[in-house]
Amino acid sequence: MNHTYMAIFLRSLMMISIAVFAVVFLYQSFPFLYPFWIALIVSCLIHPVVCKIEEITGMPRGFVVVIVLLLFLVLAAGFITLLVAEIISGSAYLAKVLPGHLDQIIGIVERFFTDKILPLYHDVTAQFNTLQAGQKESILGQIQALGDEAAAKIGTFLSKTLELIPAFLGLLPDAAATLLFSALATFFITKDWFTLKKYGSRIFPAKWMQHTRAILSEIKKAITGFMKAQLLLVAMTIGLVIIGLIILKVEHALVIALCIGFVDLLPYIGSGTVFLPWIIYSAMTGNLSLAIGLGILYIVVLIQRQISEPKVLSKSIGLNPLATLVALFVGLKWFGFLGLVIGPASLVVWQAFRNAGVFSDIYQYIRYGMQK
Repeated sequence: MNHTYMAIFLRSLMMISIAVFAVVFLYQSFPFLYPFWIALIVSCLIHPVVCKIEEITGMPRGFVVVIVLLLFLVLAAGFITLLVAEIISGSAYLAKVLPGHLDQIIGIVERFFTDKILPLYHDVTAQFNTLQAGQKESILGQIQALGDEAAAKIGTFLSKTLELIPAFLGLLPDAAATLLFSALATFFITKDWFTLKKYGSRIFPAKWMQHTRAILSEIKKAITGFMKAQLLLVAMTIGLVIIGLIILKVEHALVIALCIGFVDLLPYIGSGTVFLPWIIYSAMTGNLSLAIGLGILYIVVLIQRQISEPKVLSKSIGLNPLATLVALFVGLKWFGFLGLVIGPASLVVWQAFRNAGVFSDIYQYIRYGMQK
């Protein structure tokens, strides 16, 4: 009996050690290998398309892979070109109408200063003149200290903001190199997919390869489902915004809707980043009908997003909404902003391992040892 428990303990310790080593290895090697992980994910996604085209046309696999990658790049370049054209058109429109809006804002600020700030200043000055000399010096000292502190904070903020520019420019060569290596790795992995598969089957046991195929299949389905879910949610948001802006007779509804759809994807930002300042500005400039209309549209978009997102994600990825929420919160606490991606991704990997039967096999091994 003691020998049985000791064997279970040793096998458990071995599996925990392997798991810890794998996590540490992946964490330490990720900065050096992430272009190839990206390539592996992209290869898993385009592999069925490449196989289908190869089967239909009979062309060499390498040529088909090049065509698929070029098609993907052309579609991405076309989308970026359309987006840039709309942004240029919208920028030209803003350059034409923005001076008039700035004049309105300046007029509002001037009226506020004349009606509110200036009388308050006179009242404060009158009260200040009635104070004793020591009290005046104390107040002036506090005001100077606050001014110095505000100037220091503003200077620090501007300095850090300006430091971001060279840091961002410094990332461009690294991003270009990452894109190049990922593209080349994607080509070679997809082209030699079956060769690499045979090579892996000779090195690793058949059970491992079976689990690997099941895990990759689950992860591929989850990634595809997540991308489809996000595209569907963004399309729903853009469609609602376009309809609402057309009803409100707002010019350049398409480019505004695209911008709102883009920021709606970003955590902590959302469509309120565009809607709320726009609503406040419309109300301040006296355009109450537009402000009310934008407020109603924002509420509709917000409600639609909150209702649709859990259902769409849970249906597309197969994750429980409560489990997804917990993964988001834990990831945010542990990893910060990146945790909003790491948390759900970890949950997807966990589910892939569970569905592939990895955990049940590990339990069987720990409990009973290697089965013949």
